[in-house]
Amino acid sequence: MHVTRDSLLAGAQAARGVAVVVDVFRAFTCAPLLFSLGLERSILVGTAEEALALKQENNDLILVGEVGGRSVEGFDLGNSPIQILQMGPSFFKGKTAVQRTSAGVQGVLAALDVADEVLLCSFALAKATARYVLSNSAKRVSIVAMGVQLKEKAPEDEWCARYVAHLLGAADYDHNEALKEILSNETTQKFFDVNRPDFPPEDPILCLQRNIHEFILKARREGDLVVVRKTSV
Repeated sequence: MHVTRDSLLAGAQAARGVAVVVDVFRAFTCAPLLFSLGLERSILVGTAEEALALKQENNDLILVGEVGGRSVEGFDLGNSPIQILQMGPSFFKGKTAVQRTSAGVQGVLAALDVADEVLLCSFALAKATARYVLSNSAKRVSIVAMGVQLKEKAPEDEWCARYVAHLLGAADYDHNEALKEILSNETTQKFFDVNRPDFPPEDPILCLQRNIHEFILKARREGDLVVVRKTSV
């Protein structure tokens, strides 16, 4: 198995084989949480306008996400795991969500153009994702850390990508060192700024929990849509 690690949009565009797209804060922590609460599927879109247009066609859709880290007018939820938890299972059971974010979702959309298979990943999905890749004897794996709005590397994504590589036997990993760097960085510290309500302080606690879910999330094109469904492993 040939395992590579890359970053940002260029990394997603260069992905080959099985692409593992990593977004810890917060898109791909939110995504598996939605499915664990009963969501049936999610649709990934590149813009807020696309999401709102889909909602006009089907008012039962749940719009989740952000633009520039901030909640979007007309969306049901921001890109926040604590907001999702507070809604409870009855809000999501059997429903379809539309997810738009500035990093992880964009990375998946880009990787779908070039990779054979695209998986969504975060610390919460790391072990299940690695188990799936190993069980399918993938010849080439591209792990891509999406960073902050595709513009700069983020330690939580870089360390998570390294953790997945470690689980695949392709890197060393020290969780204490990871937490030390992640917690001291602005990508985490912004959640403790009372003047930034779109970044609740509970979110990093939820995002940094490892191996919560026993399923993977795989994105595929289904007609004109990019659809994510869960698969048990």
